[in-house]
Amino acid sequence: MNTDHNAFSLLPYPRARLLMADGGQLGIRKHTIHGLVEFDVTRARAAIRRYESRTGETLSFTAFFLACLGTAVDRNPQLHAYRDWRGHLVVFDELDVNTLFEVEVDGQKTIRPHILRGVNKKSLHELHHEIRSFQNDHESGQEATFINWFVRLPGFVRRLLLRILLRNPQLRKEYYGTALVTSIGMFGQGGGWGIPVTNHTLQLTLGGIGQKPGVIEDRIEPREYLSITISLDHDVVDGAPAARFAQQLRELVEGAYGLCA
Repeated sequence: MNTDHNAFSLLPYPRARLLMADGGQLGIRKHTIHGLVEFDVTRARAAIRRYESRTGETLSFTAFFLACLGTAVDRNPQLHAYRDWRGHLVVFDELDVNTLFEVEVDGQKTIRPHILRGVNKKSLHELHHEIRSFQNDHESGQEATFINWFVRLPGFVRRLLLRILLRNPQLRKEYYGTALVTSIGMFGQGGGWGIPVTNHTLQLTLGGIGQKPGVIEDRIEPREYLSITISLDHDVVDGAPAARFAQQLRELVEGAYGLCA
């Protein structure tokens, strides 16, 4: 049998990926620190399953996590602060979370961002319905319009515009959000962490959910643990407030904040 060891396929590079490539080039210059943590989500996932059996609707786990995040950031607003070009620290009242979803564009799977505005002012159910609405109609959103225009610019123009955007906190908030949440756990099973390259002061990367023994009231029983990477700009956030934020977020997630008991 004749085997061609040099065979390959030539595919077009997805234009939408250019935004990720440009952002990565700028992100590697930031002084980012990463914390790898595990949160017990057994109680929360059980509440979501009960909600589904009662209503027939699958409640978004991402919406639940965002509701917890909004409350934790409300208590620690410096976690999504940004420096401006004059040396001031801009701390926004509203948390705008840039979320990443896998969608189909021109017959190919790609990642598309969507900014949920004022997450710290919205309920879990409001966030749930906004996420589902975006997933069903992602082509008509502001983000899709911006990306389709932006990726057609020459590379040096894109990177120049990104530098200008990232140095202006108000423009950053409008086009990039004040924090980023992405989930890599949707693509597989079991625990595991991702280490991102980020341009945000705060990014949370949700990894997989794995089952392992846990201690509950002096009893050992199987529990479900979510792997989370908390990434922070160390130029803006110190270790102590970062630790307080992580602990408060843990308490909200493990306490199934906003879900029916």
